[in-house]
Amino acid sequence: MAPVRIPRPLLWLLLAIFAVANMVTSTSDLNMFVGIGFGLATLACAAALIQQHYARRRD
Repeated sequence: MAPVRIPRPLLWLLLAIFAVANMVTSTSDLNMFVGIGFGLATLACAAALIQQHYARRRD
């Protein structure tokens, strides 16, 4: 099964959205696990962008 390649502009958009959502939930009285979820989603987007960057460098 081939890995799914998400377009880079979409990853950057999701990264920005999740980072802002993480900041908002960190400063509000929402459940701590909501903020953790947004933080993990932010890290996942960043990791996907880094992986795509190094994959393109090898080509």
